[in-house]
Amino acid sequence: MKMKQIAVWCTLVLLSGSAFSQRSARSGDVYVDKAGVIRWSKTNAEVEGFGVNYTAPFAHAYSTAKKLGVDLEKAISDDVYHFSRLGLDLYRVHVWDSEITDTLGNLLTNDHLRLFDFMVMKMKERGMKFVITPIAYWGNGWPAPDEKTPGFSTRYGKDACLTNEGAIKAQENYLAQFLNHVNEYTGVAYKNDPDIIAFEVCNEPHHRESPDKVTAFINRMVKSMRSTGSKKPIFYNITHSIQLADAYFNADIQGGTFQWYPTGLGSRHELRGNLLPNVDLYSIPFASNPKFKPMARMVYEFDAADVGRSYIYPAMARSFRTAGMQIANHFAYDPTYMADVNTEYGTHYMNLAYAPQKALGLKIAGEVFHEMPVYKDYGSYPGNTSFGPFSVNYEKDLAVMNTEEKFFYSNSTDIKPVAADMLEQLAGYGNSSVVKYEGRGAYFLDRLENGVWRLEVMPDAIWIEDPFTRTSPNKKIAVINWKLHTMSINLTDLGDNFTVTALNEGNQHKASVDGRSFEVMPGSYLVKKAGVTTKFTANSKWNSIALKEFAAPKASLTNTYVIHEPAKEITAARDYVVNVTVASPALELPVELFVSGEGWRSEFITMQGNNGYDFTATVPARFIQPGFLNYHFVVKDKSGKYHTYPSGAQGRPWAWDFYDDKPYNVRVVYPANPVYLFDASTDSDELSRQWNRGNSFAPLAEPGKSELRINVEKLFTSDPENVNGEKIYDYSCRYYFGKKVSGRAGDLTAKQKLVFKGHSLNDKECIVQVALIDKNGSAFGGLITLKPQAGEYAIDVKELKPVKLVTLPRPYPTFLPYYFAGAENAKLDMTQVETLQISIGPGIPQAQLEGTHGMAIESIRLE
Repeated sequence: MKMKQIAVWCTLVLLSGSAFSQRSARSGDVYVDKAGVIRWSKTNAEVEGFGVNYTAPFAHAYSTAKKLGVDLEKAISDDVYHFSRLGLDLYRVHVWDSEITDTLGNLLTNDHLRLFDFMVMKMKERGMKFVITPIAYWGNGWPAPDEKTPGFSTRYGKDACLTNEGAIKAQENYLAQFLNHVNEYTGVAYKNDPDIIAFEVCNEPHHRESPDKVTAFINRMVKSMRSTGSKKPIFYNITHSIQLADAYFNADIQGGTFQWYPTGLGSRHELRGNLLPNVDLYSIPFASNPKFKPMARMVYEFDAADVGRSYIYPAMARSFRTAGMQIANHFAYDPTYMADVNTEYGTHYMNLAYAPQKALGLKIAGEVFHEMPVYKDYGSYPGNTSFGPFSVNYEKDLAVMNTEEKFFYSNSTDIKPVAADMLEQLAGYGNSSVVKYEGRGAYFLDRLENGVWRLEVMPDAIWIEDPFTRTSPNKKIAVINWKLHTMSINLTDLGDNFTVTALNEGNQHKASVDGRSFEVMPGSYLVKKAGVTTKFTANSKWNSIALKEFAAPKASLTNTYVIHEPAKEITAARDYVVNVTVASPALELPVELFVSGEGWRSEFITMQGNNGYDFTATVPARFIQPGFLNYHFVVKDKSGKYHTYPSGAQGRPWAWDFYDDKPYNVRVVYPANPVYLFDASTDSDELSRQWNRGNSFAPLAEPGKSELRINVEKLFTSDPENVNGEKIYDYSCRYYFGKKVSGRAGDLTAKQKLVFKGHSLNDKECIVQVALIDKNGSAFGGLITLKPQAGEYAIDVKELKPVKLVTLPRPYPTFLPYYFAGAENAKLDMTQVETLQISIGPGIPQAQLEGTHGMAIESIRLE
């Protein structure tokens, strides 16, 4: 997939399925029954697969590896090992045909194809299956400029590849050669590989021609593939140009592929707030079409783009299963050698080493695909946060799988395993009743036999920048630290004073167990109950791995990073809790907080911490006086030198020669002061909204003041993919203010009015709905009528009524629901509100919906 250089990147997720009626006698092959269910030929069991897209042999990932001098075979092997630890059993990729073909579609034997063959072989060794898309249509540069590549896609471009006779013949030639290609490492042609479940013809074709011509194009591609003798199911993307759905169904395909980006693409910042409403339902607009019913269903790409949390993936998997999806592939797993900068697809971020909690959420989502049946309905949010053995929790950023044999969690949890004595596998982050660990990496604990377990501990990952902002090879967004941490394991099967023995090569750590606690370094270990003997050694195999295996990036924490986001505003005469993350290769405790404020002398407060990174201190209420609170963090290294932050200048703030005068600065106000939820001058960049040519940002006459102007020419624009014919006249924006007002949270319940400051555009009035969204995804709003003159417009908080929640950012595919209804009988609780929704459309009389509507927003506050 290549991100398109438009206002919003357009990347898609495929679901591939097949209704292929001929059964193959070859072991491992599949067929699709008359109900559109993919089944294994030998057992007739339903196929269930969950995996990732991963692009190391091609494009930007390949060129980056070459620039860095990376051994790609080792890098691929290490990442594939991580796939096995995450339980991923499927792989999908759109092959960069531009790099492995000539203009006539002849397959080129080169390093890209060799590495692809190698990667397939390594994945097969781990028991993985495949859905392969031979044609990508992309150049190979993104996000950098494209290189000069020899393929037909480079010559013709994507649009012409769908219509030009020369390009079509080149694709026919290439598809046959690709399927006939014999993997040089396995000795098996792709058409015959029993682990390849299916092929998808091409990636995101975007057809614009007549239905007959589209069907004819697809059939020509399929005919070429069938000419090789392959009887594998063939899928086609049916989530683009869905007005051509019948053209797809009339073609000789056995299934359709789907995508899902429920939070849009390319926000350029981490999206905050509860996004579970965005993944509540995956609806298929042509689901009732009789021609679709025998088609199998598969997801080729999905991600909650720009979401840095772990809770959302199992909920997406649940919705996929309800929609009948048997296979799903996340987009995209970052090769570890470049995950520290996230340049491949900056709107996505997935890697076990660098994003451990997200990776564990993905692991749990994979279990959903293997545990939960298709088509089962689990109700609507918030009633569907627990389903089967799974649960998700937005506020705790937590996903959990809890069965008798498996206990997986993506964050610290007080949930107890349903049968701790029967556990066979545990994977987690943070603390639980079974494992307590203060590090910032994932860990895995697997029972080999009674009293014998394998422990694997990943190094610490620290995000030093928002990974979804503009990326660069010269800008690190995450670092790795190999650090000694305390761990305790509370398993009856191990008891007290068990032994912990290092397994992986080069691991010299010798753990001494005190009761059930010990210190551990990253690595793999054999954990044995006291007095137990075992046949297992470092070279022993367990499932698809060797016990001594371990893969992790080298330590990259070479500088000190102080990561802190101060409150924008706090309330006077109330304690202020200050939290900071300090990541340093040579930290010497304690970390100090140096505080100064209005009317009192400076104070030093020793910060408390228990994991070597996270520190907290409370500034007493008596020091929090109206005005400004200023503070620095003082960090000492092992050489005895002090540095003061945020600047990082050497020295301590009270020293005579300390020159830095730019502390963290927080406004301190009276409880009666208004609480500003949105200020256009500071918050516009993080206001989620659809691209619109009529949007602009302008300064006002008063210094420091600005307004965001939103001028919408048409509230409803005809979309050929709107096959339901529903006309929604709406333009909405969303802003998460939860962090912004955290220092004033205790004042919200006393506020009586929601005040919009701004005006209408176009010299006419404009009706606007302003709504507050709570942590459960319920929205409560009211209407105001803006006039052309700048002014303030107030809504009584008591008059706010339940309104529809718009799923923002808008998802791909665009046919997914526009609104989320929310919980029935929801009531506004001001202690729970965290997000604004601003809409043009609701309340506008039918006769006035057409034409231009515009508003200018300066601020929104509660008072």
